[in-house]
Amino acid sequence: MVRDRVVQLTPEGRQRLADELENLRGVKLPELTTRIQDANEHGDISDNSEYEELKEELVLTDARIHELEFLLDKAEEIEPPAKGVVGLGSSVTIRSDDGEEDTWRLVSPQEADTRVGAISTDSPVGHALMGRKVGDSTSVETPAGVLNYTIVKVS
Repeated sequence: MVRDRVVQLTPEGRQRLADELENLRGVKLPELTTRIQDANEHGDISDNSEYEELKEELVLTDARIHELEFLLDKAEEIEPPAKGVVGLGSSVTIRSDDGEEDTWRLVSPQEADTRVGAISTDSPVGHALMGRKVGDSTSVETPAGVLNYTIVKVS
């Protein structure tokens, strides 16, 4: 059963999720509740699109709070991978065939965020890099074709 599965997180990922949970509970949820009460007190809510949007946002926020609580309850902080071997929590610099270099941090799907350079070990690139070492090459099948990468640095 999925709900019994342990969620592996890096220490930084666990902290980011805990901070998000704290913000949702302490800031966003009370703010939404207040805005809904204000809208409720100031007139007809039966045909008020703003009121409906607030209620929907409240439901989504509540769902995210429950999701984060579950993740953090099931979370297990990972040990750093073996030195020089790509694993969960590694920062990896890769070079593509065209010479372009990118650095990614491999994380669990729950903490992946490409905007901050964190990709999931379940992603095609993340999966292809797992267990590799500096100098190793790997290929990744994408909709645009096969991409080849060489590992330049692992930390």
